[in-house]
Amino acid sequence: MHAQTGLLLSCIALCSTQPLLAQGTAADYGRAAQLRQRVVGKVLNDRINVRWLADGERCWYRTKDAGGAWRFVFVNVKDGTRTQAFDHKTMAAALSAALKRRISADDLPIQAIDIDSNGLVHVSAAGRTMTFNPKSGSARERAKKLPKPLSSRRPSRRGVRQQDAQAGELSPNGQWSVSLRDGAILAQRENGEDQIRFKASGTLEGGSVYWAPDSKRFVVLQIEPGQKRTVHMVESSPKGQVQPRLKWHQYLKPGDKIAISKPRLFDITKRREIPIEQALFHRPWRISRLRWAADSSRFTFIYNQRGHQALRIVSVHAEDGAATSLIEEAPDTFVDYSNKHFAYFLDERSEIVWMSERDGWNHLYRFDMKTGKQINQITNGKWVVRGVDRIDAENELIWFRACGIDADQDPYHIHHCRIKFDGTGLVRLTNADGTHELAYSPDGRFYIDRYSRVDLPPVHELRRSTDGHLVTTLESADITQLLEINGWRLPERFVAKGRDGRTDIWGIIHRPTGMNESRKYPVVEKIYAGPHSHHVPKSFNEYYTAQQIAELGFIVVQIDGMGTNWRSKQFHDVCWKNLKDAGLPDRIRWIQAAAKKYPYMDTTRVGIYGGSAGGQNALGALLFHPDFYDVAVADCGCHDNRMDKIWWNEAWMGELGPHYADNSNVTHAGRLRGKLLLTVGELDTNVDPASTMQVVDALIKADKDFDLIVVPGAGHGVGERPYLVRRRQDFFVRHLHGVEPRRIK
Repeated sequence: MHAQTGLLLSCIALCSTQPLLAQGTAADYGRAAQLRQRVVGKVLNDRINVRWLADGERCWYRTKDAGGAWRFVFVNVKDGTRTQAFDHKTMAAALSAALKRRISADDLPIQAIDIDSNGLVHVSAAGRTMTFNPKSGSARERAKKLPKPLSSRRPSRRGVRQQDAQAGELSPNGQWSVSLRDGAILAQRENGEDQIRFKASGTLEGGSVYWAPDSKRFVVLQIEPGQKRTVHMVESSPKGQVQPRLKWHQYLKPGDKIAISKPRLFDITKRREIPIEQALFHRPWRISRLRWAADSSRFTFIYNQRGHQALRIVSVHAEDGAATSLIEEAPDTFVDYSNKHFAYFLDERSEIVWMSERDGWNHLYRFDMKTGKQINQITNGKWVVRGVDRIDAENELIWFRACGIDADQDPYHIHHCRIKFDGTGLVRLTNADGTHELAYSPDGRFYIDRYSRVDLPPVHELRRSTDGHLVTTLESADITQLLEINGWRLPERFVAKGRDGRTDIWGIIHRPTGMNESRKYPVVEKIYAGPHSHHVPKSFNEYYTAQQIAELGFIVVQIDGMGTNWRSKQFHDVCWKNLKDAGLPDRIRWIQAAAKKYPYMDTTRVGIYGGSAGGQNALGALLFHPDFYDVAVADCGCHDNRMDKIWWNEAWMGELGPHYADNSNVTHAGRLRGKLLLTVGELDTNVDPASTMQVVDALIKADKDFDLIVVPGAGHGVGERPYLVRRRQDFFVRHLHGVEPRRIK
């Protein structure tokens, strides 16, 4: 009996230790649910708001110390000295006496500060303007209000948004007006004595009449109407009524006929239309930025061809309508028109600054506006121009953002630079290992450089605009309180080679707090492989939603595989007519490389989840790589690109063809292996919810098991609602940990 009792006690003791080793427990769910609340607000001075005095020589900002007290800092930009703006306790006492109410030294209600040559501190506080004397420690009300503090300004593409040809009915000389009337294009003298009727075969685009500067000719953009596609949806559970409600919206899909505009040229003096050769713009996606030459000899426009394999500046001779291609992009794959199209017309120099990937990397070029001949390549190297912030034509300077300009840094880090038109004089405004954002002083002579990484809290530096020289470091964010949270750790940046064995693939790793490295943890990938950008976080954040999944006992990873944006053209081209690829071969190799370094990553249990394009990717992982991925949760996926919005899908898939069916999850649904949860909102206007339901139909016909949640009344991104977040967590716990979730009720 004693032996039996001892065995029973041993069993009880053993069982009592199991919750410490189990996963998916109520404690895990509680920790995951409380994560955001535990970490938000624990980082001090992650972002400071620098205000400038009118003289441009001084600035100030507030910081918060570890005790929660606010402190005002004054900076002299001439020598970079940082000083406490005033004694906070003395200021609080003075303001309390002057305002006749208690003011805390740790939370002074100051909105503006100025310090004069006598050392007097003028502040706007609690709606009143006060003058504080540091020597006497007293404050008195000041009759004259302080000027509104000048904020730092973000780069705003000032100088790169050009005004092209003015569309208007009235000619520059004021003698003629043009309108569409009674099915004709009508040119009429303003005195009413003369009219010219021209045949019209459509409608005019927003009253778009473009007059030559000499008023002898004009161009109209005439629209050929496209089709309408109405998507119908049933709201099953509308508020205020029992019966369902039918809803609909207009939504063009790949292959649909779009409204297109084409230019028509008319000569007022000869009272005739001048036919334009249309071979160079016969199938437009869009015609835009029509501009007349100053001498009225020709006009130009930018032509983006349907399917996005040709982008060109077309020049039309005004005398005879002859059209020539001035500058042209015609790659074998696609032109990334929505992200990498930039044209800046330097009219006085008769030059154009043009963006192109013609050498395999996104760079800036300079062309002759009349001949189309390349003058020089402005930027050059195995890195990309991310965008242009400003062009100074007078001084021949361009300010731009770059990615990959440092070979030893993450290629997605954004850096800021300046360069001359001729490609010389490159000035790096940022160098530190991180992704950067700038805010300039009002006069532009200085800027605040804020940079960070997922594993580096933000640093704020004051720098000089002429050469990027460091004036002083203002603040470095303090994460002491985060580090004091038991088991909390920063995400880890990790790099591994992709499918070709040469290309670096970048991603990050999230780990659960309190992780035991002697154990094995399933891997869950958060995926979004949309080709329009890269998607792995690069800047610091105290909270990442992926960490919530990790808290349930998973290693969560995020990766940018081939086919995503902002690397080389070759890297991006993997997506061309091939969205089903989703960079998955690179992702698998990355996870395997990480697991080789960290044996606690269990690659025999791998899950994946994503929404929208990520929903398509997540299901695709099970369909095309079932030997690696075991479990997927796909929310509101664009599972068949024929079902999704026209612009996004044709951008990477080109015009409708057989490759669309080959890329469809519907087509390949019969290949399903593994555990799948599909979620969708019944009123999704971003991605047609029928895309998910057609996958469901194909899975049923293939006799495949899966789970489906349709949320009444919900739209796009429903998977991030609390209920479906919990169901996603349960799905991974159940199928990767192999236990029933023991969540908090």
